[in-house]
Amino acid sequence: MILDNKAGINILKNILLVEYAMKITVEQITESPKDVVYNENIDELNRIYSEAKIQDFHFPAVIEVNLIYYRSGEDLFFTGRFRGTVEGCCSRCLKLYSFPIEKNFDFVLTPQPQSEKKRELNTEEMGLSFYAGKEIELYPFIREQVLLSLPIRPLCDENCRGLCSGCGANLNDEVCLCFDPKADARMGIFRALKINQQ
Repeated sequence: MILDNKAGINILKNILLVEYAMKITVEQITESPKDVVYNENIDELNRIYSEAKIQDFHFPAVIEVNLIYYRSGEDLFFTGRFRGTVEGCCSRCLKLYSFPIEKNFDFVLTPQPQSEKKRELNTEEMGLSFYAGKEIELYPFIREQVLLSLPIRPLCDENCRGLCSGCGANLNDEVCLCFDPKADARMGIFRALKINQQ
């Protein structure tokens, strides 16, 4: 519960702070919006990338989620915002760097139809997700939103010069010396020509 002071009036808000594995009982979701603030565990997100061929991202800390939820009939509405920090591997220079992520999201859950055909129609035309049972586990939906917020090609900087294709030097930090005209046999004819002219 958080107590705000606005215009000399104390306003009590229904806000909870929860750690990990956020589940909400369907019966507790009412037409009156409720707020919850919780930290989403990042173990599963890290597992996904640790098993991938290209390990572009790592989550060093929890993802903070601010969520508002309510119902209209049997449909359940969720809206909110998440924020956290991600460690990325630059796709150009392979340098590890950290960057913040923050994104608004919203999704609607509707009761799972008995008919498979009707379920496919609803999913394709209405963009809805379904729920069944007495509890809603939020992690799969938050995970999807987090993954969608990540860059397709992580870059430590838009102007990153990347690595030298010859010697692998980081061109952001040093001058590449792998191509030296004096050491290149193909340049010998030009050096000889210059000597003869003299």
